[in-house]
Amino acid sequence: VQLVESGGGLAQPGESLKLSCTASGFPFTGYVMKWHRQSPGKEREHVATIGIYSQTTIYAGSVQGRFTISRDNAKNTAYLQMDKLKPEDTAVYYCNAMSRVGSYSYWGQGIKVTVSS
Repeated sequence: VQLVESGGGLAQPGESLKLSCTASGFPFTGYVMKWHRQSPGKEREHVATIGIYSQTTIYAGSVQGRFTISRDNAKNTAYLQMDKLKPEDTAVYYCNAMSRVGSYSYWGQGIKVTVSS
């Protein structure tokens, strides 16, 4: 089982970044996909969730209207489009797959996003 994040890096305030999470080793369409983040000195927090067939999306209030979660089941990949970035979005972002049945949960290794001028 693998979840591999990509697309992080450095951005200036107001700019955009798009994170990708490519899954392998499990049936992607059996899993809800989530993004979480952890800033230095803070607890890990939920950012966004997307249902198996993209029928449902949920966002943290701090990113609502700026971030968009999506998925491409044909590519076993989930995305997080981050627009209008703010310095407080600086964090390590983690991709998470949670099974609809049972209690399987897989995590990526995390990818760093830094928003600074």
